[in-house]
Amino acid sequence: MSLWCIALVYFIVIDPQTIGFISLCPLHNLGFSFCPGCGLGHSLSLFIHGYITESFAAHPLGIPAAFILLHRILTLIQNIIEQKTLLQSTF
Repeated sequence: MSLWCIALVYFIVIDPQTIGFISLCPLHNLGFSFCPGCGLGHSLSLFIHGYITESFAAHPLGIPAAFILLHRILTLIQNIIEQKTLLQSTF
């Protein structure tokens, strides 16, 4: 869960409109020109900052990915709370 939260904080902190956006894509960094996931992180960052049309242009799955990540984080938090509650009720 912490990895997902760190990734979302990273996308919140960076400025998606700056030139020279740092790519974390291993394929891009190795010099490959095509990667099906490239632009997804940029799209997430644009969406988080409110640039909806630019987000969709960067990668069409960026907006759904944002909601999927948020849902996953909330589910993990809910599971942690339920486990703590279950442990406390057994003692």
